[in-house]
Order: sequence, then structure tokens, then C-alpha cells
Amino acid sequence: MEAVVLVGGFGTRLRPLTADTPKQMLPVVDRPMIEHVVAHLAAHGVTRVVLSLGFRPEAFTAAYPDGTCAGMPLHYAVEPEPLDTAGAVRFAALDAGIDGTFLVLNGDVLTDLDVTAMVARHREAGAWGTIALTEVADPSRYGVVPFDEDRRVLGFVEKPPADEAPSRWINAGTYVLEPEVLDRIEAGRRVSIEREVFPALAAEGLLRAEPSEGYWLDTGTPEAYLRANLDLVDGTRSDLPAVHPTASVADGVGIRRSVVMAGASVGSGVDLCDAVVMDGATIGRGSSVRGSLVGPGAALGEGASVAGGCVVGPGASVPAGADLEGGRFPEEA
Repeated sequence: MEAVVLVGGFGTRLRPLTADTPKQMLPVVDRPMIEHVVAHLAAHGVTRVVLSLGFRPEAFTAAYPDGTCAGMPLHYAVEPEPLDTAGAVRFAALDAGIDGTFLVLNGDVLTDLDVTAMVARHREAGAWGTIALTEVADPSRYGVVPFDEDRRVLGFVEKPPADEAPSRWINAGTYVLEPEVLDRIEAGRRVSIEREVFPALAAEGLLRAEPSEGYWLDTGTPEAYLRANLDLVDGTRSDLPAVHPTASVADGVGIRRSVVMAGASVGSGVDLCDAVVMDGATIGRGSSVRGSLVGPGAALGEGASVAGGCVVGPGASVPAGADLEGGRFPEEA
């Protein structure tokens, strides 16, 4: 089994962290996000991952110059131009020579989905496509997927108003596809898999649903990216060490449900709560970070306070005594 992982987006909602870094290369506790995704695939017997690249492809090729990630062989498929989701899948699959049943994943989703069982049920059903689904309280930001008792997909409604959504089961960003689906994707133009390909397959009864109640997180916002890190150190998904061995943390620092990444420095009297301090950041003594992200190489002056979902950008310097509540620092033009 091979997998196409879509990693070509600009990560606009995570700026300034993604101004120069693809979001899948942002660290989640102890390694880049893409390594968590690939390791999950490896655990389910995937033999090769095709990275569908667009924005800053060199970030991936430089990180994995030997063509392996988390022990998995990689194939790099760099789009010549933005082709949207279906166009990207078609280009990457053909570029890699995929000619059998294959997986497609959004590279910014972290999940414990049982991929092995999903593939088995897809094959048993004889479907052309199977979509993993997860249930959310507010489906208005996602593609909503109604299905019947036999798990046949009845439609595909992209980002409906919450009060008009036919269900709360949404597209979870993992698909099993037959190669025949590639023939349904027109070459030479942008094609959306959510707005064009899936609705057409559903209308022909060729699309199957795979509802799952397992862990699922779209990391595309600062709040979600923060949660992705914290879930791996508080026991929600794992109990990874919250403080990297190469980080420097003064005695008496209060660290509650927080992550301190490689090379970071945390001064005395600092209070961290629901916080992520990224690689090489410096937190001056007496400062506090609550419910916020401090980007790589950023520096907080003494007595500074960062709270309320604030994102301090890479290399930014927060003055001593500053009080930041929410938003981005520095503010984007």
C-alpha cells in the first residue's frame, strides 16, 4: 500500500509560524508534524509515501535528503502550479507511478484512525473511494458527509452553515482510492476532490463512508496546533517528555501542561501553563506564557506576559514587561 500525503498548502492560518516553513514541518513536541503522520502510516503497513509538494518543497527535501522519513521511503512530487486537492492527488499519483489501491491523507491532520481496518472494509465493499469521517460539534468549517446504514455516501456538502448541515459527520482527510478515480480528474486545471470528484462518485454509488470515533485533530489553526502539542504530553494521546533534553530550564519554573522544545531557555520565576515554547526560544525571568505559542528563536524580555492564544513569531523580541493578549506578535501588516 502506498500513500499520497498532501503537504503543499501555504498554512495561512498559522502565520507567522508558517511564513517560511510549511506547517507540516512545524515541530509537534519532539519532531516535525510530518514524521508523526508518516510513522502512523508505517504502523499500518504502508510501504511508500508520496509527498505532494507545493509551498517550499525544499524544506522537505533538505530535511530528508536521503529520501526517507520516519524510516519510510519517500517520493517527492512537486506541483508545477497549484492544482487544488484532486489535481494534486492526480499529479502526485501519476508522478510516482501508483497503479493500485492507495491512500490519500491531508498532511496537517493528526489521527489514530485504524487505517488497516479502513482499507479492508473498502476492499470488501468494492468501492472506488472510501472517506474517513469524524463527528464534530460545528461542521460549518468542513465537508459534511451524510451516509446510509450501509455506509454508502449520499452526498458531499462543503462547508454548510451549521443550521443547514445534514449531519455532524465530516470529511476527516483520509481516503482510500482506486486508481480508476484518477481518470475522473481532468488534467491541466485546478480540480477540487471535495466539490467535484466526491459528489460525482457519491451520485453513482461508488463512495463509501468510514465513520470513526478515534482521535482526530486538524492542526491548521494556532489553537489546534497548540492542542496537538499538549495532547502528546498530558496523556490524551501519549506521555512524551514535556521538556526536551537540550532545553535549559531554571530551578523553580512552573510548568503546567506545557511543552519546551529543543534548545529553548526558560529563566527563573517563569510560569508556563498550556504553553508551547518552540526551538531555541528564550523566556526571560519572571515572565509568563499562558495558552499561547512562542515561536522558534523568539525572545521574551523579563516580566513579559503572553496569554489568550497569542502567537509570538519566529525570531521576534517581546520587550520586558510587555503584556500581550491574543493575536500575533509582531502584528502582520
